[in-house]
Amino acid sequence: CAFPEFLFFPRSKSLSRSSVRSRMSLKPPKAYNSLQKGALIWDPKPLQVKKIFEALKKGLNEYLEAHQAELDYLSGRHKDTKRNSRLAFYYDLDKQIRSVERYIRKLEFHISKVEELYEAYCIQCRLRDGATNMKQAFALSPATKASRESLLELYRNVQECTEDMCFIEGALEVHLGEFHLKMKGLVGFARLCPGDQYEVFVRLGRQKWRLKGKIETDDSQTWDEEEKIFIPNLHEKFEIKVTELRGLATILVGVVTCDSVNFFTTKPQAILVDITELGTIKLRLEVLW
Repeated sequence: CAFPEFLFFPRSKSLSRSSVRSRMSLKPPKAYNSLQKGALIWDPKPLQVKKIFEALKKGLNEYLEAHQAELDYLSGRHKDTKRNSRLAFYYDLDKQIRSVERYIRKLEFHISKVEELYEAYCIQCRLRDGATNMKQAFALSPATKASRESLLELYRNVQECTEDMCFIEGALEVHLGEFHLKMKGLVGFARLCPGDQYEVFVRLGRQKWRLKGKIETDDSQTWDEEEKIFIPNLHEKFEIKVTELRGLATILVGVVTCDSVNFFTTKPQAILVDITELGTIKLRLEVLW
């Protein structure tokens, strides 16, 4: 069976800071320049992280259930083959079983790592909320030397929790895997005519995919690219822009956004996106996680 490669990301070294970051495995610092100490920190999005975490955990459990069922099936055949003494087939099955067992162990570790990261994230989120509430309370009290010192300490606590949450978000993104997008063509009925040329531009954060296609005389479509791999992002949605090419001129057909939260599943997802407001032109994609 084919195993998803996202379960085999290398584990990078932890940072040495004596906080939550010293216990989290992150990508190399070079890949997270914006997360390094002293750099500008963006605002964490706990609700979005929760939504992605729940979808990710559900998808990983689907993989676990599917391969556990495969292991049960192979184990049953293994016992029957042993009784029938077909040694060559028996050893081949034994290799398959060991391979699936190794994969299941990796998958179980992957799930536990994701849960650990999210639990640490929730703790930092609660600490930040508590420090923020206390900071607001002290700000309303009479200004004294003690209150100013307390405010300064609470400000540092809020900043530290925010920084830790951003680091954990970066660590969680390492475990999101890959989205394989396949171009399936435009659907437009009377809007698509032979000879028409279109450009499709797909963006996910800094990742981009630009491809051009043409409507042939037999109504088939040819595209210069058919597949692209995107790395999921906690905060960004897919942005899709379709443009019609007419000589040197370009006519914007439509721009839409698409949330990726439903893509964390074992089965390929057939996506039909309305490019125009009335749905007269649609884009067909297939997404495999």
